[in-house]
Amino acid sequence: MASHGTVDGIPGGRRTLRLTARRPMTGTAPAVTPAAPLSQVRRDIRLFWWAGTCDALGSQTSGLVLPLLLLTLGRSPAEVGALAGLSAVATLLLGPFAAVPADRGARKRLMVGSALVSAAAMAGVTAAVAAGPVPLAVLIAAVLVERCATSCYEAAALGTVALVCPPGEYRRVLSRLQAGERGALVLGPALGGLLFHAERWLPFLADALSYAVAAGCIGAMRAPLAPPREQRSPAAPVRRGRRSRVAEAAAGLALIRREPFLRLSLLWISAVNALLVALYYTTVFALQHEGRGAAPLGLVLALAGAAGLVGALAAPRIAGRRSAGRLLVTVSWLMVPPAAALAMAREAWHFGLLFGLLCLLTPVATVALQARIIQVIPPGLQARTGTVLATVSGATAAVAPALAGVSADRAGAAVTLMGCAALLAVLALHTTCVAPARTRCTGSEPA
Repeated sequence: MASHGTVDGIPGGRRTLRLTARRPMTGTAPAVTPAAPLSQVRRDIRLFWWAGTCDALGSQTSGLVLPLLLLTLGRSPAEVGALAGLSAVATLLLGPFAAVPADRGARKRLMVGSALVSAAAMAGVTAAVAAGPVPLAVLIAAVLVERCATSCYEAAALGTVALVCPPGEYRRVLSRLQAGERGALVLGPALGGLLFHAERWLPFLADALSYAVAAGCIGAMRAPLAPPREQRSPAAPVRRGRRSRVAEAAAGLALIRREPFLRLSLLWISAVNALLVALYYTTVFALQHEGRGAAPLGLVLALAGAAGLVGALAAPRIAGRRSAGRLLVTVSWLMVPPAAALAMAREAWHFGLLFGLLCLLTPVATVALQARIIQVIPPGLQARTGTVLATVSGATAAVAPALAGVSADRAGAAVTLMGCAALLAVLALHTTCVAPARTRCTGSEPA
């Protein structure tokens, strides 16, 4: 459930803006620097990290076994895919609207309530699976409730770092959050498989408990998780009705359209997200074509996950005091050679090392981007703007497997891999041309 706009590359399996100043934003937005004692700030950051990491671990644990459960119950792959697609649509539609009350000051209440609803939904799945054969309608209802609540949680969680963390700590805190999520991505599927082998209902119980832990951690945070009243966007007039609420939910999109750095960030994160997912699935197709089983694919996932974890932990030190624009250009070009080399790989460990190198590089750029994004977005628009970034990048990643499959089927895996490398080179060239100007116009970098 926890999401911070990271570029993973591994499937886990998103009108006129009325600001207080009433003028277009052209510089760095005022960051919400916590006035609380340093010990309280560190405590809140630890609690937020535990909430996100436990939640991600539970989601990865149950996310692996839910399709297996449906298939063992005699459901067809088409029904499994339809349920996954329906859940994704519910998440995309609800997130932007849930971000509005979060930006108005209800972030903590929304996060705690959403986590508790998700815990109840997964507890219901646990009870239903333990009782015997599960009707498909019960699973659909429970999964949709959980996904809708998760969407609200994710929308509200965006912007939390800016409310509890001083600007100088953005990169370090964001890298730790990424490390927790990537660690969950490595451990969660293995834990889910072990629990599912013992009892089918155990992975869902673990997910329910992870949601409960997340709710407890967020509720224990002392920070109110709300921007100052004068920095919140005003509430929409009641008389304008539905049109006003839609416009208010779209305020983040309006900000991205005006702010050059946010447009660059949206393009880069979405493109890299989609291309890494396409590279991963094409790697799967190549290994399958060579007659390899599940073990080589597990090796690729393990190496990529471990490399992503190392990259997330090392990101603050590697980034140092370098600007986001310079890091973006450097990482963009460094990703091209390993992506092109994937077309010539034959052994599973070749794929694993090359894909791991890609996952090692991306956290450096994404941590720097996220830290700069937090500074650029006004406090009263953190959730809505972050939701747009997460939704668009998630949507591009969702269509990447289908496009990669069509290309690999018609042109072959090697040609598809080279095509992805060529697109990465185009992205690197575009980033080189526009990044310096678009990062300079947003003000100075954080110390």
